[in-house]
Amino acid sequence: MTNSRIRPWRRFAEAAQAVLLLGIPFVRIGGESALRFDIPTLRLHVFGTSLWMDEFFIVLIAVFFFTFLVILVTQLFGRIWCGWLCPQTVIIDLTWFLDRAKSKTFAQRAVAYSLTLLVSIIVAADLIWYFISPYDFLPALMNGTLGTVTWGFWLSLSAIIFLNYAFLRHTWCATVCPYAKLQGALFDNRTMIIGFDTRRKDECMDCRACVRICPVNVDIRNGLNAACITCTECIDACTERMEKKKRESLISYFFGSPGSSGSLVRTNVIMFASLTLLSLVFFLYLSLSRNPLDLTVLPNNEFRARTTAQGEVINAYTLAVENRGHNDLALFLRALRDGKQLKAAPEKIVIKAGEYKRIPAYVFFPASDKAIQPGMAELTLETEERYNVRIIRNVNLSVPEAP
Repeated sequence: MTNSRIRPWRRFAEAAQAVLLLGIPFVRIGGESALRFDIPTLRLHVFGTSLWMDEFFIVLIAVFFFTFLVILVTQLFGRIWCGWLCPQTVIIDLTWFLDRAKSKTFAQRAVAYSLTLLVSIIVAADLIWYFISPYDFLPALMNGTLGTVTWGFWLSLSAIIFLNYAFLRHTWCATVCPYAKLQGALFDNRTMIIGFDTRRKDECMDCRACVRICPVNVDIRNGLNAACITCTECIDACTERMEKKKRESLISYFFGSPGSSGSLVRTNVIMFASLTLLSLVFFLYLSLSRNPLDLTVLPNNEFRARTTAQGEVINAYTLAVENRGHNDLALFLRALRDGKQLKAAPEKIVIKAGEYKRIPAYVFFPASDKAIQPGMAELTLETEERYNVRIIRNVNLSVPEAP
């Protein structure tokens, strides 16, 4: 029984990632980009939710989650990210023609470098679309109104990406990549690696197919090498040769060294799995419990408490209201002091999705009601039941100063 080829599965994963990363900027949810950081408003749009700058602690928790997840996956599966999903590897594989053209004629090399430049331009544009919607970017490009700053970023990114994929390629992975350097501290004797089965070394034909095909020039037969990006090309090369002898590949995935035994569950894995789970639960809690309505009650310094001709004491405030949701809201203002409902105006406030308003507000209570004393009162903004949004702020209730 022989091994199946891994390369087609890697190509499928790489194509899916390319479609996903290029396609996400074009997806719109609730009239807004599925994933984009809007620089002018300092808002992060994430799959139907808009996070404002003062809510970025949620993003911080998400960063913690992904950091712990990456560490956990690395401890278990080694550099599987590098070989299967890293954009550096994906785009290198998508520009495979450049490696072949280096030994061809000048015209063929020129075509290969031109295609690589085109890929770099598209990738640079895609990165910008996560900040400027392609529905704004592309019409502005066609109309010649893209703007100097955007053009500058696009050209700079295109040049950097082109130089990377035209000249560095896998050299980046083997020498410069910080994640590759970090993995040396995360591996242990049970981490999954691509290795040569030394128990069957006598079966090796010394054809060197695994060495010739390795993009980082590693001889996997000499043991684990920090430069290995687990691209599995050596596995497929050995599989092809060993199939002729109707035997299994000498190179394969192993948890630790070939023939080693032991549980994948270990102290460091349990620790980072727990941190990953806790950060995920905390992130979900913060995401699901966030209030789409933000209210700040400010004192109205131009209006002091006074008694009206109708014998009511009136207090004035300024409501700074921000609707962070995707639906227009009709808000009802309520005031409560010591369990008593007070008159508040305006009774109803309409605020559109994404809108910020500063609204004068007034609270009235009878001057003759001795049960109501100066102090703290509750000011409540709430929506209809179908939206179920309610926010409460304490305000200072005062009476006119004695003449």
